[in-house]
Amino acid sequence: MIKTLLVEDHELERLGLSIMLDQAENIELVGQAKDGMEGVELAQELLPDVVVMDIGLPIIDGIEATRRIKSFNPNCKVLIFTSRDNDDDVFAAFQSGADGYVMKDASKEQICTAITSVSYGVAWLDPAIARVVLSSINSRPIINPEIQQTTNGINYEAGRLNYGLTEREMEVLALIVEGMTNVQIAEELCISPYTAKTHVHNVLQKLSAETRAKATNTALTEGLV
Repeated sequence: MIKTLLVEDHELERLGLSIMLDQAENIELVGQAKDGMEGVELAQELLPDVVVMDIGLPIIDGIEATRRIKSFNPNCKVLIFTSRDNDDDVFAAFQSGADGYVMKDASKEQICTAITSVSYGVAWLDPAIARVVLSSINSRPIINPEIQQTTNGINYEAGRLNYGLTEREMEVLALIVEGMTNVQIAEELCISPYTAKTHVHNVLQKLSAETRAKATNTALTEGLV
């Protein structure tokens, strides 16, 4: 069971989500908090596997709460659960250490999948958010004119020059950003799961990222994909 803490200040939304999580087969709701500070305190007390965190919280917001939780328990996964869809909030969330970002209008299946995914160390980015973020990145000017985007929006040259990533590793990184598991990456690239796992390991190592979420954040903020 995935021990989950819910941090949400709106009572009706908190109630609705708590009922949904109680009905999920693989999720155990261990606590609820109505503000950011209470969320941090409960996270320290209950040591949940996943914290479902709103951004617009009283006392301290979800971004700061995430940063504090990660400071004392980096193994705890934080899934941002919000109605905010601007790229500034998304980048701030991942920079604070968040492992995933899901919108409040997502389906029950999507929310449960997001919780399960981040619990396994797989970054989750809501499809609607991914479009917003990628659009923002693609609209930014390229600082080094010698580094150009190539096939499928993957900046192979930047990955090679800045991080020593091979072309295959860049393809794997793009699939990590999409939230794919090792098995899905293997199927997508027609390679064995073992080879996919090796590529993922190498990508994380070269990006100095302990988790897929951090690799995703680097890929997005550095314009690698």
